[in-house]
Amino acid sequence: MRVVAALAAGLLGTALVAQAPVVRRPPQMDGPQAPSSDDHDAPGTQAPVAKEGTIRVQSRLVNVAVNVVDETGAPVGGLGRDDFEVLEDGKPQKIAVFEKDSSTPLEIVLAIDASMSVFGDERLEHDAAKHFVNALLRPQDQLDLMSFADQVREIVPFTNDKKRIERGLGEIEHGDETAMYDAIYLGSEALAGTRQDSGQRRVMVLITDGVDTAQKTNYTHAVEQAQRAATMVYSIIVVPVDADAGRNTGGEHALIQMARDTGGKFYYVEDPRDLEPAFAHVSDDLRTQYLLGYYAPQQHKGDSPFRRITVKLKDPALAAKYRLRYRTGYYGDAL
Repeated sequence: MRVVAALAAGLLGTALVAQAPVVRRPPQMDGPQAPSSDDHDAPGTQAPVAKEGTIRVQSRLVNVAVNVVDETGAPVGGLGRDDFEVLEDGKPQKIAVFEKDSSTPLEIVLAIDASMSVFGDERLEHDAAKHFVNALLRPQDQLDLMSFADQVREIVPFTNDKKRIERGLGEIEHGDETAMYDAIYLGSEALAGTRQDSGQRRVMVLITDGVDTAQKTNYTHAVEQAQRAATMVYSIIVVPVDADAGRNTGGEHALIQMARDTGGKFYYVEDPRDLEPAFAHVSDDLRTQYLLGYYAPQQHKGDSPFRRITVKLKDPALAAKYRLRYRTGYYGDAL
């Protein structure tokens, strides 16, 4: 198996991928902890430099996928552009793009926890993932299959080939540790290298028990990379049937917070047979999103690189009835 130092998915050679899954590793950290969110020079985020004598034109469109649900959690359709208000750092922004049929393409990373602490029924896990891929993937969508245990393995790079993905599901290798935050970081970095010329939505779907034991990349660094890549993180959290109070819930809470910050969602699963309905919920959630886009205002010297997004319903009666879910911000230097 080849070890690749370059982490971006676009740098992987076709011949190499065809030979074997690629082991992905997080960037080398100085000291025992990953950089904090105050370190905004994370690997892979170097700003483009314009050559002398040229003018660089950069699109600064910020896309925000929004789910609107009623008190029962059912999706709410029929809303229009004028029903929404978008604010950045508290200042209203003009909505330049609005779509309500969720027809925009999806770039998806499906990352499966291959440690021995999760499901032992590989057939049910394989079948549930296969049905999810077949139900969700349209001609305009692409999916990257990863597994993570002692290390993160990219089994199938971004593709629309469902048969290739299905074969990849049978190539997952188990390990003892759980490099969960590595997987989130590296999956988000792979998503950051995908196209967005058609307003593609970037999604990561994790199947994990939520306990990171590898202790390489930390939560802060992982969530920052997800936000830089505009990745919506959906977590299918595997919990014991006997959900005793003594289990380690720190990782679960971290995944829940990450879902809220990135506009994703989380689901608990106690039985392998519940994987399929959990995948169905993820698919339905992605199918019932509104897409709002606005052009980022100019950033001034001294402004925080992280910009906070607020989406509201203008009508107070609608705002009282419905709940909105969306990513809470982005890094201006990552556009």
